[in-house]
Amino acid sequence: MEGVNEIRRGTLQEQTFYEQVGGEETFRRLVHRFYQGVAEDPILRPMYPEEDLGPAEERMTLFMIQYWGGPTTYSEQRGHPRLRMRHAPFKVDRAAHDAWLKHMRVAVEELGLSEEHEEQLWRYLTYAAASMVNTAD
Repeated sequence: MEGVNEIRRGTLQEQTFYEQVGGEETFRRLVHRFYQGVAEDPILRPMYPEEDLGPAEERMTLFMIQYWGGPTTYSEQRGHPRLRMRHAPFKVDRAAHDAWLKHMRVAVEELGLSEEHEEQLWRYLTYAAASMVNTAD
């Protein structure tokens, strides 16, 4: 029989971005490196009232994992992300936007992703940063 060993198009599930870039470990590295920058940042650090940035780091890690196609632990623990609502109590201006992207850029570059994956991730991060701005001051 001809073609018996041929895998039909569409029968294999395509890998998610999460899987393609290395799964949980990659997102934990990304977010951990980002929060190392936040810890020393005079603009961003005051937005984190918790003494320890660990809980915020874990929340962001779980969100990123879920967003990019990994387990849905974030929603199971916290419900719908509602990112703008969750950031509303904080004054997020252009300076905060720029500081956030500065630390995220360092974190993304240190991952050593393929150019295509890095560009895809960066497009989302720049969009997300812009969408969190809630004040012109």
